[in-house]
Amino acid sequence: MPVTVIYKTSATATGGRDGAARSDDGSVDVKLVVPEEMGGPGGAGANPEKLFAAGYSACFLGAMKAVSAKEGVKVPADATVTAEIGFGPRSEGGYGITADLTIDLPGVDRADAERLVQAAHVVCPYSNATRGNVDVGLTIA
Repeated sequence: MPVTVIYKTSATATGGRDGAARSDDGSVDVKLVVPEEMGGPGGAGANPEKLFAAGYSACFLGAMKAVSAKEGVKVPADATVTAEIGFGPRSEGGYGITADLTIDLPGVDRADAERLVQAAHVVCPYSNATRGNVDVGLTIA
């Protein structure tokens, strides 16, 4: 499906998973470290999964705000989305990721929260990018 691009950005990585990544404007500038679980040294630093978790959680919360008026459900100021990203070998070969989102909407009725989360999952760019490729779990806290 074609996309009408209204915003573009870029980032450049050096050294792979054990290097650095920086956005074109410098607002993101991170040291990358391979986690111990993946055979690396671990320690202070980010990795692609952490960056994906941050992006997906922020984007999903934004998607809920975008659909809130249509769904008639106000997103509370203290709402949170936590994305847990998993990494590992695929049975078909290569590697894959999983994503589990935990959505906390304090004070929102359960049925309203479920409706809002489902509507956000339809419009969120990360959800659309992963649909059919990544197992995404949605849990309302």
